[in-house]
Amino acid sequence: MTAGEPAPASLPPTGLPELDPDWSRLVTTSEAHGVDRTWHILDNQEPDAELTLLCVHGNPTWSYIWRDLLATAPEGVRVIAVDQLDMGFSERTGTIRRLAQRVEDLAALTDVLNLSGPVVTVGHDWGGPISLGWALTHRDILAGIVLMNTAVHQPEGSSGPSLIRMVRMPGVLRNLCETTPAFIRGTISLSRPRPPKAIRDAYEAPYASANRRAAIATFVEDIPLDEDHTSFTVLADIAEGIESLADVPALLLWGPSDPVFSDLYLRDLSQRLPHASIHRFVGAGHLLPEDADVSAAIYPWLSQLAEDGPQHTSTQERASLWSAIDDRADDNGVAIIEMGSRGQSRSVTFNELHNDIEHVAGGMADIGIRHGDRIAILVPPGIDLAVCLIASWKIGAVVVLVDAGLGVRGIGRALKGANPAFLIGIPKALAAAQTLRWPGRRISTEELSHGKKRLGRILSSLSELRARGAPASLPPAPAPDDVAAIGFTSGATGPAKGVVYRHHQLQAQRDAIVDLYGIQSSDRLVAAFGPFALLGTLMGIPSVVPSMSVTAPGSLTAGALADAAMAIHATMVFASPAALANVSATAGDISDAQRAGFGDVRLLLSAGAPVLPEILHSAVALMPHADAHTPYGMTEVMPVADINLEAIGEANDGSGVCVGKPLSSVDVHIDPIDTSGETSGTLTQQSEVMGEICVRADHMRDGYDNLWLTQHRASQPSGWHRTGDVGHIDTEGRLWVEGRIAHTIVTSNGVVTPVGLEQRVVRLDGVALAAVVGVGPRGVQQVVVVLTMTSGTKSGLASAYLARSVREVAGDVDIAAVLVVSALPVDKRHNSKIDRARIATWADGVLSGGRMGKI
Repeated sequence: MTAGEPAPASLPPTGLPELDPDWSRLVTTSEAHGVDRTWHILDNQEPDAELTLLCVHGNPTWSYIWRDLLATAPEGVRVIAVDQLDMGFSERTGTIRRLAQRVEDLAALTDVLNLSGPVVTVGHDWGGPISLGWALTHRDILAGIVLMNTAVHQPEGSSGPSLIRMVRMPGVLRNLCETTPAFIRGTISLSRPRPPKAIRDAYEAPYASANRRAAIATFVEDIPLDEDHTSFTVLADIAEGIESLADVPALLLWGPSDPVFSDLYLRDLSQRLPHASIHRFVGAGHLLPEDADVSAAIYPWLSQLAEDGPQHTSTQERASLWSAIDDRADDNGVAIIEMGSRGQSRSVTFNELHNDIEHVAGGMADIGIRHGDRIAILVPPGIDLAVCLIASWKIGAVVVLVDAGLGVRGIGRALKGANPAFLIGIPKALAAAQTLRWPGRRISTEELSHGKKRLGRILSSLSELRARGAPASLPPAPAPDDVAAIGFTSGATGPAKGVVYRHHQLQAQRDAIVDLYGIQSSDRLVAAFGPFALLGTLMGIPSVVPSMSVTAPGSLTAGALADAAMAIHATMVFASPAALANVSATAGDISDAQRAGFGDVRLLLSAGAPVLPEILHSAVALMPHADAHTPYGMTEVMPVADINLEAIGEANDGSGVCVGKPLSSVDVHIDPIDTSGETSGTLTQQSEVMGEICVRADHMRDGYDNLWLTQHRASQPSGWHRTGDVGHIDTEGRLWVEGRIAHTIVTSNGVVTPVGLEQRVVRLDGVALAAVVGVGPRGVQQVVVVLTMTSGTKSGLASAYLARSVREVAGDVDIAAVLVVSALPVDKRHNSKIDRARIATWADGVLSGGRMGKI
């Protein structure tokens, strides 16, 4: 490779978008042999800075990529973003600068700038190793490190980014990187979404000629993909040196849709920096600072550097998650029954369940599953799920639970984010894992032929684990503060998030439910609600899983529910609102014997979405001795509050759904929302104040997996969980939920919340389901009601009579339009949560002259 001709440094041209000319400076340094070099840097020159960010770009960008960090820097923070020599608007030196030289260059620059600390390095792409090289030699002033889509090592099984290897092919490198601007244009094209032309042109501005692009080619050539490369040893030394930074705060920000630095490199860095905070910006790619608001993560993270870390210590000694199974180890009574389309298909006693768990746990340990390893379990509710889950916990593994309702794409996204070391699944799930390259060494729930095991790369099976685990002794049990599970949200309000729970938090959740409903060992549960399918097992009571589709709760029929109740003489039934709606709709199809099977049911629970009283009344008609309850909560904390059918009737209509009084072990406050739709940040328990519902409890989630920014925002003030729900507390201390904060409608007359109005509209004759959404800019949004009819009316404008009826129940809320559709989109887990954001986008298009197509 050639170095290109020397050329002086210069300031960027004026008029580059979002670039303040006052930030640009030229700084001259001296090399060891006395040659001066001139750099272009961006510097906000914060006077009396308490902290400095030293930002290092990669190839083929320049300091422009850090412009947002400079624009949003808080008081007291100095931001210095360098153009590396031969890059950006810095001097073209006429030399080829290798990795070691670039680290020395950066040190020479900071010496001239007289940086005395504290300094936080920020590196992207190959600016990552360079900034780390500097950090390792400046420990005395180093306060933290931030890395984005970078690498310091080729992880095992990786030969390096395929795009880089392709570019380095003979005859390609110089043509793509130097002779033409193809490499830089290709890099910019990786941004999601594609930047405007003015931004793309700004990235190309320093690289207008082949000579000015020479270092782009030499930079690519300097990537040490093989051990005999000149820079291999230098990069290896940096990688090894990272271990010495164990006491330095670290933040890893990542765009997972990066074809260059995939999650494989994030995993390598996280193993080297196990204490690092991590945030994966789902949907973002290689040019992360362009694709995502990284400053929104970096500056809050910096503000916490001086604060104490989160406290995970349990406050109360509780029984282990498997204690109820241990207590019934000698009990030959039925523990779990699985129902098929023709009745009972499989069952297990408590004694058999206990022994099976012990053997499988021993087998897991024998094949190398260790404390802290993540195990994804893609198994439907039932015996195998219970065995896999509790066996994993017994050896200290962390279970990753992904709802089948997320669909193949959602499951894949969740698994790639959680990165399990092992994956236990039914054959169908393992086939998907093989085809779609989901992470984790695979274990089958069923015995497979040798050929299928080889083709699917199956490590083992449950039967093999049982055999291997028979003579094995189990490792020490996990501590209460150890991480137990990562359970993914439904994805109904955005990409599914991995919610982290420690053992003591799940123990507290189990105990809260037992105390709330007075559950005794004599109770027997029909678990027709996926997220709580194992609730009975963890409480040590018999349970049965009815015949139904895991991904379609609304497929549960009254006959299937009755057969399940009869099989176990059920005293409790837990089902989603969608499931109960279909149970009520099919109640006329059951026999007298099946109807009698509900005679012992004392408690009916339904959760996951707002439950109409009419559905509960219909369900109770089948279960005359049942006290119907609807606990309120979410994946992050469940339960929060509870209400029974009688109390729902006493609450009457209001601006939302009354979910009852909070549990005595739960604190609930409101963060008021003003007329502009913004929260105040100050929590209150004052009655009749509408705002975001904030919760605090021992059984609350620990955090979010690899979503530091999401966790930070949801944990303000510290120790609380912001639910994302909007509601109020009434004068009697009852909590009302009015919708999601993201679905509030900000009109010129104030804020409108959707749920209360939706509930009133649904009570109109012939209306099956309703969604209240806003169209137009926030602040002047118009309220639109979109509904479905029980008669299956075709899509179009509502009749004059129906529109008038809707406006009458809307009261003071101005309704711009009432639209009728054949179906409204709902989430797959509950079949109940309406996708208001999607409906709002559709309605906006329709009212702007678009077609009334399917939502």
